[in-house]
Amino acid sequence: MESDTAVRRIKPSGTQNYVAQDNSDGHRDRDRCGDNGYSGDPKRKPEVKLYLLREGLAASLLSVFILVLWGLVHLSLQQLVIGKPCGDFNAVRARRHLEQITSVGPRPVGSQENEVLTVGYLLEQIENIRVETAAGPHQLMVDVQRPTGSFSIDFLGGFTSFYDHVTNIAVRLEPKGGANHLMLANCHFDTVANSPGASDDAVSCAVMLEVLHSLANQSSPLHHGVIFLFNGAEENILQASHGFITQHPWAKQVRAFINLEAAGVGGKEVVFQTGPENPWLVQAYVHAAKHPFASVVGQEVFQSGVIPSDTDFRIYRDFGNIPGIDLAFIENGFIYHTKYDTADRILTDSIQRAGDNILAVLKYLLTSEKLADSSEYRHGNMVFFDLLGVVVVAYPARVGTILNYLVATATFLYLAKKASLPGNRGGRYVWDLACATGVAVLSWFVTLLSVLIVALLVTLLGRSMFWYNHFYSSICLYGAAATGKMIFIHTLAKNLYYGVTKDQTFLGDLYFDVSLLLWCCSLVWLTQQGLCSAYVPMLMVSFPLATRLLLAKEFKHRGASVKYSVLYLLGLALPYVHFMFLIWVVFEIFTPIMGRSGTEIPPEVVLASLVTLTTIFLSSFFLHFIYLVRSTKWILAGLASIFIIMFLLVSSGLFFPYSGSPDSPRPKRVFLQHTTRTFHNLQGQVESHDSGLWINSFDYTGIQHITPNIPEINDSVRTHCREDRPFCGYPWFLPVKFLSKKNWYLPAPEVSPSSPLEFRLLSKEETSWGTIKMAFSAKGPSHMSLYLMPHRGASLSTWSFGDGTPQFDLSGEYFVFYSHGLDAPTWNFWFEIQVLIYNQTGPEGIISVAISSHYFFGDDQRTAQLEELLHRFPTWAFPSFWVSTYDMYRY
Repeated sequence: MESDTAVRRIKPSGTQNYVAQDNSDGHRDRDRCGDNGYSGDPKRKPEVKLYLLREGLAASLLSVFILVLWGLVHLSLQQLVIGKPCGDFNAVRARRHLEQITSVGPRPVGSQENEVLTVGYLLEQIENIRVETAAGPHQLMVDVQRPTGSFSIDFLGGFTSFYDHVTNIAVRLEPKGGANHLMLANCHFDTVANSPGASDDAVSCAVMLEVLHSLANQSSPLHHGVIFLFNGAEENILQASHGFITQHPWAKQVRAFINLEAAGVGGKEVVFQTGPENPWLVQAYVHAAKHPFASVVGQEVFQSGVIPSDTDFRIYRDFGNIPGIDLAFIENGFIYHTKYDTADRILTDSIQRAGDNILAVLKYLLTSEKLADSSEYRHGNMVFFDLLGVVVVAYPARVGTILNYLVATATFLYLAKKASLPGNRGGRYVWDLACATGVAVLSWFVTLLSVLIVALLVTLLGRSMFWYNHFYSSICLYGAAATGKMIFIHTLAKNLYYGVTKDQTFLGDLYFDVSLLLWCCSLVWLTQQGLCSAYVPMLMVSFPLATRLLLAKEFKHRGASVKYSVLYLLGLALPYVHFMFLIWVVFEIFTPIMGRSGTEIPPEVVLASLVTLTTIFLSSFFLHFIYLVRSTKWILAGLASIFIIMFLLVSSGLFFPYSGSPDSPRPKRVFLQHTTRTFHNLQGQVESHDSGLWINSFDYTGIQHITPNIPEINDSVRTHCREDRPFCGYPWFLPVKFLSKKNWYLPAPEVSPSSPLEFRLLSKEETSWGTIKMAFSAKGPSHMSLYLMPHRGASLSTWSFGDGTPQFDLSGEYFVFYSHGLDAPTWNFWFEIQVLIYNQTGPEGIISVAISSHYFFGDDQRTAQLEELLHRFPTWAFPSFWVSTYDMYRY
């Protein structure tokens, strides 16, 4: 065996030379087994055998290492509750609340289900708690708030929001003597249309009811008070929370908040953002949470804007200027905002862990002196992350900066020491390191480019999103391609670039240093950017470096022996298992998002890039194994076989993207509106009028898989944007036309809702300061969208929304989102236009005004044509449907 797996290091006096063994030395090595290669010559020192790994053994070790760590990650995710519940939180009772809230079905703002039935149930349960605990040390007050307001937000490109008589249920629990300082716990009970919203966000309200019950029944009084806000208009882009924090008298006493949200269904709730600053909140979670699950990486990714979502956290932070903790369920985002978001999909253990955590953290904060004067502890950020949900590591960001620079300094000292060794003849090691770094970086770019070419081929073959219902097929295709390409490039470098001029153990050592250097550079850069996520490269530098130093003698005397390889991998286990958890989070979030990110973002490019980057990062400290094996031909052959087989299977269409399976649905999302559009000219006359079924696909495949089931939905009825009409002349519910530019319009009879939109121009006058002021009134359903498009030479100077300054000009258009609860008055608004020059080439007049109405519930939501088409959609599709109108006027 040694003849196949060993090289000889011969040490003449004063020099060091590495000689790669060829096969002709095999018998000679066997002859030297007994005396370690000593020939009897007194002037010659004994040879030291340095082992090289067998190809199969190396592949097996790395595969087992990755699979074991991946298994640990999944095992930790399945352990929802660690240890026995404390008994203070009753998950069974919370589940009954969840089932009762979701039993009424979807709860859009303005519907009876949201404004009457759910509000009635919540008030009934709160009253029961109040009566039950009246004799205790706490007092409980309830206030039903119906705020009206307006604000602008830079979400989905930016728009303005106006709400009228939306619903908040605020419950104040405090000692009977009163409290000056309050915590806020927030959930929302409204839903999007056509979804029962069990996870988003009924389960959070159910948890909050039970937490309220537990706190109110405490025998010892709380030091501070707490407001439980059950808000009824979050899905309308955070309106109810804005109404509370800017208008409710209790809001002035709120010092911090906890927000409960969802971007998935069930599983563990994760702390994905905190602050701003106020590290004492993270410390409270770390100290009190029974089942911790948190990551500052998630916070920085979410706040970067790459995830198209937002929560009430933003409103409390930006408009209330108070710090908080944002928690959300993130697993199984495939059925988020669909009909499959039902109570039976949420495990009782998920409810138990969320309740245990929130109750414990609230108890801790409500007895904390820091809540009374949180400004004293405001400054600074925290680095925080959990290890497999068992323990949370947290420390101040300033400590993290020091630690990061210490690790970076140690790394550069380690590399500098190697460069200064006599055998490296001055700059020889530095030159070798620079060349090896170039090879490594080149391999990354070539690998990424190669995998993206594969992704492009898959897209051109019409097989986009084949992995949506078969995730590991993407790993087999793109992962095999990325891994094989990297190994191939480094094998070429070993055999052609280095050839016989370098010893393989020297190269293995060199490429370990390359990985260390690159991770260290990323550590320094992230630290300089002030990002707390720099702890990740810190772990990926410190543990491998320490492991390498501890194994230096073993590697020097034995080379890549089995003992060295196993101990080396064990030294990488902790940073790698945490890094693989982060990888799980990335794929758990971004894979479902590709199903609702519109028709313009190619999902193959996104997922292929993620898989390739994952391969690059994970392989970084495995690179040197490529140089420590005698051959890679069978590994490359195996990876090539996997890739070719998977490519053929994907090309054949074996992997269908969607599934209607009740156990594990992966639905295709389609928005379906039966709409009537009316366009008026400058004289107020109708210039065109039509009706149809307007169809939006919210993923890249468009109607490719729908057409075989519903032939009349095909590219012959695809729409085209009319640039001279606000928002292309279609009733966009939210300003997302940039996400979904491919739409289809199937002619259909006119809609006739029972409460049609009434829209009027009340006045038009020229002001003394040279603008034209126009006032309007609108009365219609609970959801309306207003579009303003000033013509060339004109601009909006002021309006009645927000702070009075028109904001977020979307390519010359403005979007105003409107919603109301019950018994709302007529919506009146105005704006002023500054006319610089009259338009000579575009549409007539100075501005185009359009308004759309959306009927999300009740009898007006459905028509016979909608019903007929809905029944023809396949079971793997989820068409979210409603009736709408669109009216445009020119002035």
